[in-house]
Amino acid sequence: MARIKLMFISAALLLICAGSAQAAVQVGKDAPEFTLSSIEGTEVSLADLKGKVVILEWFNRECPYVKKHYRNGDMQALQREAVQDGMVWLTIDSTNQGHRSYTSPADFKTLVADLGLGSSAVLTDANGSVGRAYGAKTTPHMFIIDEDGKLIYQGAIDDNSSSHGDPKDAKNFVRSAIAQLKKGEPVSVSESKPYGCSVKYAN
Repeated sequence: MARIKLMFISAALLLICAGSAQAAVQVGKDAPEFTLSSIEGTEVSLADLKGKVVILEWFNRECPYVKKHYRNGDMQALQREAVQDGMVWLTIDSTNQGHRSYTSPADFKTLVADLGLGSSAVLTDANGSVGRAYGAKTTPHMFIIDEDGKLIYQGAIDDNSSSHGDPKDAKNFVRSAIAQLKKGEPVSVSESKPYGCSVKYAN
């Protein structure tokens, strides 16, 4: 009986540790600070972006859900809209280097050109530290941070969780949030369930 109790406690502790390692950030709270290298070799720090709205997009080049949003230029168009409105859009890849879909910075530059990305920067997070700090679970997984560094949205990019279909037919939560921010209104949908491929973290 004592052994069974010990095994139960150990399993519970493992579950608690696993949950805390991947715990999601909270809307209305300060977004976790980070500094990552861009594929251009420059450092990008969230602390340096105070005063600007920052949008984080988790990305994996082989994910069919990501491809759905990039196939016809929908994601790129939204990136450009946000950047033109003075916001900062950071595309983050937390794929570990041992995974087949890992993209090196050099190869990413070619991918950016091929896809026509409109984000402000593409950041590599191969050790997964930033992804885990935010609780990023899927590609895509979206986060919006306001000018004061508070998280004001986290979740899916839209309400169509299928890997098929036209994103133009879905309700885009990020676009709606951007529109409300431009009007000085609170974000009406501040949280949703993310969908997509799992982030390929290192073990």
